[in-house]
Amino acid sequence: MTNTEARSATFDNRPQPRTPQEWLDRASEVAAILAVDAVARDKAAATPYAEVQLLKDSGLVTLLAPAEHGGGGQNWVTAYQVIREVAKADGSIGQLLGYHYLWAWAARLVGTPAQIAAVEEAAAKHRWFFGGAVNPRDNDLVITDNGDTIVYNGRKSFSTGSKVSDVTVLEGVLQGTETHIFAIVPSDQPGIVFGDDWDNIGQRLTESGSVEIRDVHVDWASAAGFENKVFQPRVYNTINVPAIQLVFVNFYLGIAKGALETAATYTREHSRSWLYSAYERAVDEPHVIDTYGDLASKLWAVEALADQVAVEAQAIHDDPDALTERRRGEHEVRVAAVKARATEVALEVTNRIFEVTGARATASSQGLDRFWRNVRTHTLHDPVAYKRAEVGVYVLRDEIPAPTWYS
Repeated sequence: MTNTEARSATFDNRPQPRTPQEWLDRASEVAAILAVDAVARDKAAATPYAEVQLLKDSGLVTLLAPAEHGGGGQNWVTAYQVIREVAKADGSIGQLLGYHYLWAWAARLVGTPAQIAAVEEAAAKHRWFFGGAVNPRDNDLVITDNGDTIVYNGRKSFSTGSKVSDVTVLEGVLQGTETHIFAIVPSDQPGIVFGDDWDNIGQRLTESGSVEIRDVHVDWASAAGFENKVFQPRVYNTINVPAIQLVFVNFYLGIAKGALETAATYTREHSRSWLYSAYERAVDEPHVIDTYGDLASKLWAVEALADQVAVEAQAIHDDPDALTERRRGEHEVRVAAVKARATEVALEVTNRIFEVTGARATASSQGLDRFWRNVRTHTLHDPVAYKRAEVGVYVLRDEIPAPTWYS
């Protein structure tokens, strides 16, 4: 039995958190459990069944679900902070939780009122863990209309959450049209075949490998946002990209925060001052103090910006029908700005900690490299230069980005 499996029972018979601070405290408990054997789990790269069960047992998976269905009833401001806290201990699990929140919100983004109510009630009751097979760089899944049902077929090269998920969000294009259709389906079925081929240098426990979709049937009634086979569009349908980009921001910052805290502990407890310096302790060396001060200042600044943009995002979620194209575009620019800064600072922090921990800190047993590997892997998701360009075009020409799969 792993540490994670043993500690899941910690939450048995405990009341569910009720306030944002209580939820953050719960996330800190989860992070502490994950941190104990994070290095060993990263090396093993085993499917994180126990870690996802921990997220369920702790209640974190239902954080955004309505209280009337037994969920946490919290908002995205708290959700982003929870992602950051979990990612501090394990970037992979932070990513999984963040993607889960976005895909669990998919019904809200594009569903009808009846679909939203049905999905959220079932998700809270059964503590579903959500995955998604929606990689826009691949060909779209092909959807055929079979009368009362639609049928998905195709392949996606990435499917974060894959076989640790209870349900998977599918997206494809109705054959012969340009109509995109989202649907939530059970993950454990013959028509969904996971490739088990995720073998990247970082985020090793995210189960982000390929997936084959073979004749997966969905009732038209479950096609998200459709009534009588006709989609009911809103500007709010397009807020999924800014929402998940903020997920990225917060687990990048969580990983960076974990790196800085882990490195500082190492420096205090193990690092040696340079033999030609006038200092007995590494923590007294000016260049060490300066580096930690520099990195902490940059990280705190980006965290403050991320928190502010999360508040701006929540105002949109609080009144989705009021969202205009202009406001949506201006919000995306703010998200692009914080995404660019979070990427740069997280990469810098996770790289430069070695300058102030010393050569012995590169031992594989310490696992300090996992922080950089995790950030480097996921920050390649979409080029950060295009995020800076969105900001620059807005500042210079007052133009907002058009909604795409990446903006």
